[in-house]
Amino acid sequence: MGQLKVGTAGYKYDDWVGTVYPPNLKERDFLPYLARLVDCVEINASFYSLLSPHTYRAMVRKTPDDFEFLVKAHRAFTHGPEDAAETLSPFKESLRPLVESGKLGCVLVQFPQRFHHTPDNRDYVARVAEWLGEFPLVVEFRHISWVRDEVFEWLRRLGVGFVCVDEPRLPGLMPPVVVATAPIGYVRFHGRNAEKWHQHEQAWERYDYLYSEDELREWLPKLRQLTAQTEKCYAIFNNHWQGKGAINAQMLKRLFAESE
Repeated sequence: MGQLKVGTAGYKYDDWVGTVYPPNLKERDFLPYLARLVDCVEINASFYSLLSPHTYRAMVRKTPDDFEFLVKAHRAFTHGPEDAAETLSPFKESLRPLVESGKLGCVLVQFPQRFHHTPDNRDYVARVAEWLGEFPLVVEFRHISWVRDEVFEWLRRLGVGFVCVDEPRLPGLMPPVVVATAPIGYVRFHGRNAEKWHQHEQAWERYDYLYSEDELREWLPKLRQLTAQTEKCYAIFNNHWQGKGAINAQMLKRLFAESE
């Protein structure tokens, strides 16, 4: 059975001060503090800009030996393919400190909801998998058209993990399908704030949601299934507003341990 690692999507949030972080904690100490509470962190800043190797090297120094980082692929690979070629080399080079330290869990490739299942889009996913194939890869689709057995079999042939999600049950969004297509399992908890998912003034409103213990217990057998079928499984909380993701990550760690 594989190992379950629980973490958060991001860690550098001012609104976590007072809920997750002590009031006087310096920003430079956010990561080492959080690393005492969770097993891994998903780096989302890498989606918007190319982080320097120095930045990742500092993250490595600040965390325990068994702590891992999950890096979201730069948006050039998913939202602006015309820039992918020139982004590829610097993106790969930036990850060297994580690779060399053994702290790179995987690279997350996240496509937008408008990216539907079509032959051309499947060809493009295969191209991205080839570009980034030296890293463990998982892919998150955001449109329900990708939920089909033929896609799961195709991902298995590519050796790419399928990202399972928990999010509002709204038309077109991904249902809570649980499937393993690679040695790595991955679940992203986005929250269930259906009211604010499409209608919001600030992006964070979509992720303003605190899971109850009962809602997380729904996932315990599903996580058992994933860990039984993979070498390692990551459960990442993206409901980040005011530290709710960190609260839920600790809650899930406790519930999963108690269910063993």
